[in-house]
Amino acid sequence: MSRRPERPSLARWSLFSVTWHLSVWGGWALVVAAAFLVQPDIGVMPVSFWVIAALVLLGELRPVRTAGSFDPQGVVTSTAFVFAIMYLWGLWPAILLQAGATVVSETAQRKEHWKLFFNVGQYCLSILAAWLVMAAAGLPEGLHGTTPARELVGTDLFWLVPTWLVWYLVNNALVSGVSGDEGVSFRAAFVEDFWYYIFTTAAVCALSPLVVLAAEASAWYIPLLLVPMFAVHKTARISLDEQHKALHDSLTGLPNRKLLLRQLETTVARPGHEPFALALLDLDRFKEVNDTLGHHVGDQLLELVARRITGALRPDDVVARLGGDEFAIFLPGVEHGADAVEIAQRVRGALEEPFHLEDVLLELEASIGITLSPQHGDDVEQLMRGADVAMYLAKELHADLEVYDPTRDHNSTDRLGLLAALRRAIDNDELELHYQPIVDLQGDETPRVEALVRWNHPQRGFIPPDEFIPLAETSGLMHRLTAFVIDTALGQVAEWRRMGLVTEVAVNVSARDLHGSELARTVSEALAKHRLPAALLKLELTERTLTADHSRVLDTLEALEAMDVSLSLDDFGTGFSSMFMLKRLPVSELKVDRSFVTSLTTVEGDLSIVRTIIDLAHSLGMTAVAEGVETKDVWDALRSLGCDTAQGWFVSRPMAAEQATAWLFANVGDGRPLHLVRDAGIA
Repeated sequence: MSRRPERPSLARWSLFSVTWHLSVWGGWALVVAAAFLVQPDIGVMPVSFWVIAALVLLGELRPVRTAGSFDPQGVVTSTAFVFAIMYLWGLWPAILLQAGATVVSETAQRKEHWKLFFNVGQYCLSILAAWLVMAAAGLPEGLHGTTPARELVGTDLFWLVPTWLVWYLVNNALVSGVSGDEGVSFRAAFVEDFWYYIFTTAAVCALSPLVVLAAEASAWYIPLLLVPMFAVHKTARISLDEQHKALHDSLTGLPNRKLLLRQLETTVARPGHEPFALALLDLDRFKEVNDTLGHHVGDQLLELVARRITGALRPDDVVARLGGDEFAIFLPGVEHGADAVEIAQRVRGALEEPFHLEDVLLELEASIGITLSPQHGDDVEQLMRGADVAMYLAKELHADLEVYDPTRDHNSTDRLGLLAALRRAIDNDELELHYQPIVDLQGDETPRVEALVRWNHPQRGFIPPDEFIPLAETSGLMHRLTAFVIDTALGQVAEWRRMGLVTEVAVNVSARDLHGSELARTVSEALAKHRLPAALLKLELTERTLTADHSRVLDTLEALEAMDVSLSLDDFGTGFSSMFMLKRLPVSELKVDRSFVTSLTTVEGDLSIVRTIIDLAHSLGMTAVAEGVETKDVWDALRSLGCDTAQGWFVSRPMAAEQATAWLFANVGDGRPLHLVRDAGIA
């Protein structure tokens, strides 16, 4: 839980002063008493004492840090061994060991002197409080101080557990008391993450009786405790490494989109959060480097870009790589656009210095879009979208950077409301898929289907895909929408497979999906989840998607091809594909755009275009698909032209899963496809 510090009141400052002085003077008085007045005879202690003492120091120096921990400093295990010392030999040896280990640990971490003095004092006072419980149980000198010395027994748990509880409560109270210096109330500090610390304290303290039992048996048993401790540390280290990989870009080491969004969401969740700026940065002409010098040089360039951006920022600023050549910069404490612009210009200036790579002098420029919170909102998705709008406006105007201006944003309030509703619809599974059959024109192949997403809004009713899909593409929701469609479609294919229907499904992907490695990972995870071969999935991408920036998506397409996922080029004939591009792309199918197919029998020019596309597909070893087939005349014409497959209302309209299942069963018999072409039309 995050807190925003306030100016401490007189009462809070007084509490801080009393708590700090009590801890320092009281705690250190115990240390002085133990060292110079009581002077426990440490020199005659048995070997087991020294082994446990070594583990106190080791536990203090090597805290356990786990992924997602509330406490970034980790959980120290030294407390278990300090308690064991106290249970066996009494208060004063425990005080000396705790003080010594804390001094060594705090010095190694280079903490401020006042924190060192306070921490030593508050730990010693906490031990004193725990010892008072032990003394009340009749063991002021410890188990070995009794006459005769006795061993730990089961009924001792009645005073052991209260020592842990009292130690925690006193420790937490002292730490909460000094929180007034940060403007945090004692109560807020005391209850913050209370149950987490109760659990971790109990987990550590519960080891202390085991240490005692091992020491009573033989000093040789105590080092065996290092084995589970090592296992815990190793597991925690692995979890931290995995968390780091999941939250950081593997190429540059920068935070990734997930970590950036988490930090932004944490910031805006604070009541009255401090203002901040968010900048999105996209490199200009970066694809020319990849096309000319290769991706390995492009990767080296991105690493250098990441370093330069980081070097131009303030210590508390955060730069993240979103994917490809896109970066985001989180600027905490920036309230005015002028301040954000000043920092952004410094970043851009750093990138304008030439880069020396592969004996080539490279020059780069960047387009930057900036949005401010709270001026432009407190919704993270909205702020990201605003920065994205500003960045693309900067590109259009050939400007260095732009600050988001709502009056220049073409998206209306209604569209923003629709965006929020779409986000909820994805989260709550309010979208559904319909399936349109794609059949073989010769009737020799099993029909397959294309998955089409549909949205029936609770208030607005049916919302056409042409309205909400472009909204998803410009808002950053496209990856999530595509992941939903792929997962749902493959889930339906798996269900059909269990029914005895083996059919392929086609899913449309957008330009946003093809940038970066997320699409390949989504496909791989969905295929594994539903235990399906990749041959049952076909991804459809539009010609315009590729002609916009085909070099940036080639890696993704090649990764999908390596997984045996087939690719289809949709709406072919409406873009400007070159033969060179078609030869390079791992595409196995061309889909003739419906604008040519529907008028095939009435417009002579369209007939020639369709024939040319079909012949082109066959000459490149691809299959040709006609979409938008609505009449038998068009169906017959396509058959005569040698087109391979077709879809359209003449075959079937898109259907919900239940109706699509019935259609497939009606048109596939005995495991073999039926001839769909009948004198009267389609079966």
